[in-house]
Amino acid sequence: MPDLLERVTTFRAAFARRQARETVELAGAFAVRDPDFPDSQEHNRLIVDAPEADPAALADLAVRVLGPRERFRITVLDEALGERATSVLAAAGYEREAELILARETAGCALPEPAAQRVGLAELRAAVFRQQRDWGLDEDLARQLTERRAARSRGAERVLFLATRTPDGEIAAWADLYLDRSAGLAQLEDLVTAAPHRRRGHGDILLATGLALAAAAGIPQLFLVADATDWPREWYSSRGFTELGRSSSFLNR
Repeated sequence: MPDLLERVTTFRAAFARRQARETVELAGAFAVRDPDFPDSQEHNRLIVDAPEADPAALADLAVRVLGPRERFRITVLDEALGERATSVLAAAGYEREAELILARETAGCALPEPAAQRVGLAELRAAVFRQQRDWGLDEDLARQLTERRAARSRGAERVLFLATRTPDGEIAAWADLYLDRSAGLAQLEDLVTAAPHRRRGHGDILLATGLALAAAAGIPQLFLVADATDWPREWYSSRGFTELGRSSSFLNR
């Protein structure tokens, strides 16, 4: 489905630009920067959105436009260019993370019972911060990765934060939902179930709610990005998602 993949790629680039505090436009690429979240690689990276970009130039380009950093993130949206860049960037000290772009139609999707609820950042903050700390992140990085959701609010026509709760009201799982009717696309991002609440169906509720809300908004396709080597890709495949293509994310060692 090349047309759908092309629209997804365009949406991903546009989302990154819209949420950025600063952008640097380059030939075949652009950089996003956010001084509020200096350690968030999502908000401080080089994004290559043209298939004809020169792989040999990317490592030096990242250093030039992102400034002094311990780690540099380069996202290559075109699958073929990502393959060509792998050996070149490996020689420069980068490791590749392959990303699957998965999608499915939203037609016929109805809200589950119970459904996930829309929540505000204030409600999510404690649960997300606690999970970041449980993953071993230091306090400052955990704070940045919690608060960066505020920047994501700028990324799409509508940005919803969804959550499920335990019977006593504690937030158990959460996800972002981005809705863009003009593009005919929705994206589900950053779906996480807190460790004490896993294997209790919270992920299914979030996913079903996201699909239903996209359908209700008149958006025919929902996509997401998954790690090509991790188990969630199988989980999504069993729930009707198919692979559209791949992108690449490179991180220097």
